[in-house]
Amino acid sequence: MTGLSSAKRVVIKVGSALVVDEATGWVDDKWLSDFAADVARLRLRGQQVLVVSSGAVALGRGRLGLGKGKLELAHKQAAAAAGQSLLMHAWEKAFYPYGLTCAQILLTRDDTEVRRRWLNGRATIETLLTCGLIPVVNENDTVATEEIRYGDNDRLAARVAQMIGADLLVLLSDVDGFYTADPRRDPAAKHIPLIESLTPEIEAMAGGANAGAGVGTGGMETKLAAVRIASHAGCATLITLGSRPEPLKAVEDGALATLFAAIGTPAAAYKQWLGGSLAPQGALVVDDGAARALLSGKSLLPAGVRAVEGRFERGDAVVVRGPDGAEIGRGLARYDAAEAEKIKGLKSGDIEAALGYSEGAVLIHADDLALARR
Repeated sequence: MTGLSSAKRVVIKVGSALVVDEATGWVDDKWLSDFAADVARLRLRGQQVLVVSSGAVALGRGRLGLGKGKLELAHKQAAAAAGQSLLMHAWEKAFYPYGLTCAQILLTRDDTEVRRRWLNGRATIETLLTCGLIPVVNENDTVATEEIRYGDNDRLAARVAQMIGADLLVLLSDVDGFYTADPRRDPAAKHIPLIESLTPEIEAMAGGANAGAGVGTGGMETKLAAVRIASHAGCATLITLGSRPEPLKAVEDGALATLFAAIGTPAAAYKQWLGGSLAPQGALVVDDGAARALLSGKSLLPAGVRAVEGRFERGDAVVVRGPDGAEIGRGLARYDAAEAEKIKGLKSGDIEAALGYSEGAVLIHADDLALARR
C-alpha cells in the first residue's frame, strides 16, 4: 500500500538531477514529459498535485557560464535568478500537451514559519489548487541567505505539505526506498517497504550506511528530517526512485518504494498544533449565537464578536471566549486587533465600508479554529 491512489492532495519533490541532464547541463525534456504524464494521470483521478522543483541554480550555471564548481552566495543567487525562468518554461512545456497549467511559487523559510506569511502562502496555494493549476514551488535562492534558507528541497517539500494539509509527500530519489544499509555498497542490504515510525534504529541506518543515498545536500538524513516534519503534520511520505519514466505509475505497478506512515491525519495534526503549540496573543469574546455556531463547526463572523482583547496581528493565535468567560477554542485571526475592534458586531458585508478594504468575511475560519469543547 503506497498511499498514491488514495491520497487527495499530493506534494512531489523533484530534484535537480532529474530536471537537468548532467551530461548537457540543460533540461531533460524526455524525463519531464514522462513525469508530466504521471501527474496528468493523478489529476484525471481527481487528485490535487503540487510539485517542489529544484533546478534553477543548475540551469542558471549554464546560462551564466559558471561551470560546476562550488559557488559563492552572490553567484549562486545570480544563477538562481538566471535559471528560474528556464525552469518554469520547462515545466510549462512539459505540462502543456496534457492540458495542465502550472504556476510559480518561490518561498523562503519565513514563508512557512512566520504565521502571517504562512496564511498568505497557504491561501494562494489553496486558490491555485482549487482552480486546477499545478503549483511549482522552489526555494527563492535569489534572495535567500544561509539564515533564511531551508537548506534543501526535501525539507521545503515537507513544510509545504504541512502548510497545505497534504496527505502524501513523495520524495523522488536516486534510490528506490529505504534500506537497512547502502545497497550500492552492501549486497546484503534489505529493502524496507513500510516504516510505521522513526525509531532510533531506523535513524541510525540513515545516519550511517544510507547517509550518501539521495542526490542533493544531505542524502537520506535530510529525507528522514522531511519525513519527521510530514509525519507530525499527518502526512505520509513515499521515497522511491525518480529516474525511471513515470516513476509514480511504476510504484503503483509494483516497483520498489518505502512508505513512511503518518501520525494521525493532516486535519487532526493541525488542530492539535493550533490548540496546544501556539501562545495566544489576545482574545475575542463572542455572544451566545456565535458560541453555538462555533461549537457546531462554523467560522467566527464579526457580527458575533462583542469584545476584543490584547494586541495581536493578523495570523496570531487568539483565544475565543463565550459570554460566560469560558474558553471555546483557539484559532488564527484573519484581522489584527485594531481591525477586529472596528468590525466587531458588523455583518460581513459591512467590513469593507468600515476598513476601506476586506481580508475576507470571517475573523477566524473554522479550519483555523481548535475547539476546547463541543
